[in-house]
Amino acid sequence: MVNVERVSGRRAFKEFALYPYRKYASDATWVAPLRVSQFELLDPKKNPFFEHARATLYLAREGGKVVGRIALLDDDLHNETHPDDHLAFFGFFEAENEAVAAALFAAVEAEARGLGRRSLRGPVNPTMNDGAGFQLDAFDELPYVMMPQSPAKYLAWATAAGYAKVKDLYAFHLVNEGRVPERVKRLVDRARERYRPVIRTADMKRIHEEVKVLQRIHHAAWEKNWGNVPFTNSEIEHLANDLKMIVDPEMALFLEYKGEPVAVCIAVPDLNQVLARFDGRLITGILPLLRRKRIVNRARLMILGVLPEHRNRGFDLVLIDEVVRRSKAVGIEEGECGWTLEDNHAINRAIEAVGGKRYKTYRLVQKEL
Repeated sequence: MVNVERVSGRRAFKEFALYPYRKYASDATWVAPLRVSQFELLDPKKNPFFEHARATLYLAREGGKVVGRIALLDDDLHNETHPDDHLAFFGFFEAENEAVAAALFAAVEAEARGLGRRSLRGPVNPTMNDGAGFQLDAFDELPYVMMPQSPAKYLAWATAAGYAKVKDLYAFHLVNEGRVPERVKRLVDRARERYRPVIRTADMKRIHEEVKVLQRIHHAAWEKNWGNVPFTNSEIEHLANDLKMIVDPEMALFLEYKGEPVAVCIAVPDLNQVLARFDGRLITGILPLLRRKRIVNRARLMILGVLPEHRNRGFDLVLIDEVVRRSKAVGIEEGECGWTLEDNHAINRAIEAVGGKRYKTYRLVQKEL
């Protein structure tokens, strides 16, 4: 019999955080995230997300053994930003079988109803920026850094529990040839000649000031995007601390027009190529491995945005051209662009124009309560 219980106490919290490491221990395609990062992600004292949200963690047990987990996430800032949604989220979902999945879904649905929420959406872990959606395909491909991983059966179990698609997220694969296709290069050259944009790398000595610029661009560029919630000041500071550990300035670029930053592009080395060797444990010397080209030759383009009033000038293509050339020079042979919204046609077309091939889809689902 499946018993679902709320996590209470340090021991149960540790079981919740570490359950995937046991569940996927023999799965060669699963890359263990840093264990310390998973604890911090779930800790209200360390993750600024919890300044505007709350989480209830649940464990499923069968015969005393942990066989699943899920979190109910109630985000005030999301519901303030999207008042028509009036929803809660679920995340950190793992289950051994469909019966366990059904019991876990029932637990978070009951709590969401008790909070007066009209619907339940997920998975998010705990935000869309931290990994979102059930994976639909490319299960034999190793995930890139900060992208989710889940088996095919999870979506089927969610569907059986009454959840339906609300949005798909895309990831594109790109072989880095060090240059964009000639037809794109002509557009890039035309934009450079007409607008004279200036590209500069992020100043890592001023990273906290730089992320403030990122925050301003992100807020305006993503404002109308489905499901977007703006970074708070605490969250942007937290992001700065994360980025300064792994980002290569050659792949963190701002585009300035008439002296003002109007677009941003950030790609990060694929930390998963290193983490795959260590089972998520933080080993002394792990970060210097990110600088070894023979170990890390992949990168993920995680942020690409242009202020609305400066769109349709080719600035997105200018940044892609720059990051392709600069990343090739530091040893990046291939990369992933994503995620993107399925209906963000402008950015999806831009990625495809430079050779990106859509190869992964992640699905967010929702159930009316």
